[in-house]
Amino acid sequence: MLKSKTFLKKTRAGGVMKIVREHYLRDDIGCGAPGCAACGGAHEGPVLEPQPLDPASSLCPRPHYLLPDTNVLLHQIDVLEDPAIRNVIVLQTVLQEVRNRSAPVYKRIRDVTNNQEKHFYTFTNEHHRETYVEQEQGENANDRNDRAIRVAAKWYNEHLKKMSAENHLQVIFITNDRKNKEKAIEEGIPAFTCEEYVKSLTANPELIDRLACLSEEGNEIENGRIIFSEHLPLSKLQQGIKSGTYLQGTFRASRENYLEATVWVHGDTEEDKEIILQGLKHLNRAVHEDIVAIELLPKNQWVAPSSVVLHDEGQNEDDVEKEEERERILKTAVSEKMLKPTGRVVGIIKRNWRPYCGMLSKSDIKESRRHLFTPADRRIPRIRIETRQASALEGRRIIVAIDGWPRNSRYPNGHFVKNLGEVGEKETETEVLLLEHDVPHQPFSQAVLSFLPKMPWSITEKDMKNREDLRHLCVCSVDPPGCTDIDDALHCRELENGNLEVGVHIADVSHFIRPGNALDQESARRGTTVYLCEKRIDMVPELLSSNLCSLRCNVDRLAFSCIWEMNHDAEILKVRFTKSVINSKASLTYAEAQMRIDSAAMNDDITTSLRGLNKLAKILKKRRIEKGALTLSSPEVRFHMDSETHDPIDLQTKELRETNSMVEEFMLLANISVAKKIHEEFSEHALLRKHPAPPPSNYEILVKAAKSKNLEIKTDTAKSLADSLDRADSPTFPYLNTLLRILATRCMMQAVYFCSGMDNDFHHYGLASPIYTHFTSPIRRYADIIVHRLLAVAIGADCTYPELTDKHKLADLCKNLNFRHKMAQYAQRASVAFHTQVPSLKIEDTVFHIFDKVKVKIMLDSSNLQHQKIRMSLVEPQIPGISILADTPNMDSDEPERKKKKHEK
Repeated sequence: MLKSKTFLKKTRAGGVMKIVREHYLRDDIGCGAPGCAACGGAHEGPVLEPQPLDPASSLCPRPHYLLPDTNVLLHQIDVLEDPAIRNVIVLQTVLQEVRNRSAPVYKRIRDVTNNQEKHFYTFTNEHHRETYVEQEQGENANDRNDRAIRVAAKWYNEHLKKMSAENHLQVIFITNDRKNKEKAIEEGIPAFTCEEYVKSLTANPELIDRLACLSEEGNEIENGRIIFSEHLPLSKLQQGIKSGTYLQGTFRASRENYLEATVWVHGDTEEDKEIILQGLKHLNRAVHEDIVAIELLPKNQWVAPSSVVLHDEGQNEDDVEKEEERERILKTAVSEKMLKPTGRVVGIIKRNWRPYCGMLSKSDIKESRRHLFTPADRRIPRIRIETRQASALEGRRIIVAIDGWPRNSRYPNGHFVKNLGEVGEKETETEVLLLEHDVPHQPFSQAVLSFLPKMPWSITEKDMKNREDLRHLCVCSVDPPGCTDIDDALHCRELENGNLEVGVHIADVSHFIRPGNALDQESARRGTTVYLCEKRIDMVPELLSSNLCSLRCNVDRLAFSCIWEMNHDAEILKVRFTKSVINSKASLTYAEAQMRIDSAAMNDDITTSLRGLNKLAKILKKRRIEKGALTLSSPEVRFHMDSETHDPIDLQTKELRETNSMVEEFMLLANISVAKKIHEEFSEHALLRKHPAPPPSNYEILVKAAKSKNLEIKTDTAKSLADSLDRADSPTFPYLNTLLRILATRCMMQAVYFCSGMDNDFHHYGLASPIYTHFTSPIRRYADIIVHRLLAVAIGADCTYPELTDKHKLADLCKNLNFRHKMAQYAQRASVAFHTQVPSLKIEDTVFHIFDKVKVKIMLDSSNLQHQKIRMSLVEPQIPGISILADTPNMDSDEPERKKKKHEK
C-alpha cells in the first residue's frame, strides 16, 4: 500500500516548490514472536522468546513483553542493558527519535538489539499497515509519536491474543510520561512507569539502583533553599550569543581547585579566548566538557587564577556557608596585570555527561540509602546516588551516571551503573583507565567480524589487479621485540646504473577494510591502537592486526609500496607508489638488525640491504637536523611481563640503537613523499598532519631550568632551539642534556590531523617539514587508512567514494582522530604511572634548584584508596625540621595531615 504526502516548500530564491513524499505500508512485517500464527512468524534478526518467564513481576504475573517509549530508552538505558531485562519491543518511531536526540544512546540500543541473548526486537511500525498513523491537524510531532507508540502497543496486545489461548501473552507499555500513561490505560493498554515496573521485579532488587533519578522541574525545590541561579532557556541563550551578550564555550574544570574553572570561547579571537570562572555560584552546575553560555562580569569583578589547591573532601553536602568561606580564600590581593576576564555560567547549551568511574563515599548516617560518589577524575563533582548496596560497594571501583542537577542541590543526582571490582586490582584499574580515557575496548561485534576474510585466506588473481609482484626483493622488517602487528618493511639494492633503489612497504590494510561497512566504521571510531603496559587494545580485529596484515617473514602479504631511486648521497632522483605483493625475508628486532650491520662476518643479501639503508638514513637524519628538526628524548619505559600472570616483573628505559633511527628516517621520508603526492592530486581534501610552533610562553620552564645550570636555550626558531639543546652539556652531570630534551617535549604543542581544504598552515615544526602525513602504520592508525585510499585513487589503483572527497566530513573525522590519539596517549601514560607509581617532590620554604641531587625515603600513602600517592621524605641534604633520618619508620597512612603536608608543597 502506498501513501503520498504533498507539501509546499519555499526555495532560497523565493520560489515555491511542490514536494511529494511516498510512504510504503506493508502487511508482511512480523511481530517478532516465534510461532505467531497471525503473521506466519515473518521476522528478521533476533526475535522475542515464545514464553518469556523472566523477569518475574509482582505487577505483571502473566508472561509479557516490554514496549518502552522514547524517554525510557533515552534515560533508562542502564536498566535496559541489564541482563535481567529481556524480550523488549523497540519501535521504529522510538528508535528514530533516539537517533535524533542522542547518538551514544542510539549506538548502545543498537548493540543491545544485536545481542541475541537479550531478545530485543525492532518492529518497523511506521511501515506496518495497521500501526502507521498520520499526523492530525493541530497535533505536534511529539504528540503524534506518542499516539503512534500507543497504537502499536494496542495492536500488539490484540495481535498476540490471536496466538494460542494458553500463552496469555501481553505487551506492557513502559512510559514515564504521566499523560501518555493515563491515555494508554484509558485505551486498555497495560502501562507502568519504569520505576513502578523495576520495583515490581522482586527477584532483581539491585535493578532499582540503576534507575535514573529524574526529578520534574516543578518538584526541584523541596525545602525552599536555592543555591544556584536558574539556567536560561536555549532560545534566550542563542539570542544572547548572537547579539554578543553571552559567549559560548567549553567548560574546563580545574583538577586542583574544585571552585575554579575556565571556559574556552568558541570561534573567538586568540586574545581573551580563555575566561576564568571562580566560585560555586558562578560555576552554576556546569560539569567538565559541557558546552556553556557565559556572561562576562564587569572589570571590577575580574579575578586572577588562584594558586590555592582546594579539593572537595567534605561529607556534608549542605554546608554551603563553608563553601563561601573557601571562596574568600581564593580572592587574595593581586596586581592588576594578573587579573583575567572573568564570567559566570548563565545556561547549558549541551551536556557532555558520560558514565564516571570512582568510589562510594558511604554516608555516616546509619541505614541511609543516600550516599555521595567520588569520581576518580577530580574535575568531576561528587554525585549523589541512592543505593541499597552501600556496604557491598565500599572499597570497590564503580560506575555512576549523572541524571540531573537541581538548583537546590549542592551536588548533581545520579544512579549506580556497574561494579567494576576491588580497588587496586590490575584488571579493575585497567578497566577504569580505559573508561576514564574513553578508549573503546569492548570485543568486536559480530557485525564487525562478519566483514573479515574467510580463512584459509590466500592471494587471488583478483587481488593482483593493479598490483606489482615484488616477492623477489630482499625485503625485511625491523621492530621492537615481541611485535606482532608489523606495519612496515624495507629493502635497499643497487641498480645497474649505480644508483640505489630503496623501498618502504606498508601493510595494505585498506584492501581488507572497505569504505562504509561495519568494520570500517568501528576502525574509524576507535581511531588508533592503544598500547598499555600489559595489553594492547587493537584498532582492527586480531585476524588482520597480527596475521593477514602483519608483514611477517616467509609469507606472501599485500602491501602499499613507496619506492625511491637515490644516489649515494641520499638525494631522491625518482619516486613511485604502487600496490604490491611482498614476501619478507626476515622479521628482525632492532638488536638483531644492529648485530648484522656491525658483524664483519655477515655479508648476505639481508645484511647488505640493512647496511645500505643505515648509511642513507644517517645522511637523511643529518640533513633534517641541519634544517632545524628537533631531536627530543622521551622517557619511554619498557615493561618485562611475567608470561603466566602478565604482571610486570622488571622495567627499563628503551635503549635506542642506530637501527631505531634507520627505520624512523625512512618512515618519515615515506610520509613526506606521500603527503606531497596526495596534496598534488587532492588539494582540497588531503588528510595531512601538522605540528604548530609553540608560543614563547611555553618555553619558560625549559629556559629557567637551563639557566639554573648557567646554560642558555634559544627558542626563537626550531633551528636555534635544536642548536642550543646540542650545546647544553654539563661535564659533571652527563644526564642533563637528556633531561632538558625531555623537558622540551613538554613545551611542544600537540601535532594534529587536518583536512588540507580547511587550513592554510601545513608546517610540521618538530620535523621542520613544510608538509607531512601518516602513511606508515595503517594497522594501528585509522588516519593512515584514509591516506592509503587517497593515494590508491591518485595512482589509479582503487576508486573513490563520496566521503573521501568531502572536506567537511574529512574535517569531522580528523576531529575524532585527534581526540582518540590524545586519549590513547594519556591512557598509555596513566598505565605506566599505575605500574611504576612515578613520584614527585617539592618542599616548602626551602630552595632546591632543578637537577640538584637529593636523597629521599619513599613511602606509599594509601589513606585515600582512590588517589594513592607516593610520598617522599627528605634524607639528604639535612634541613632542620624537614629532613628525617634514613632509618625513620615508614609514615603511617593515618598520620595527621599536618605532618604529611610538611613534606609537600
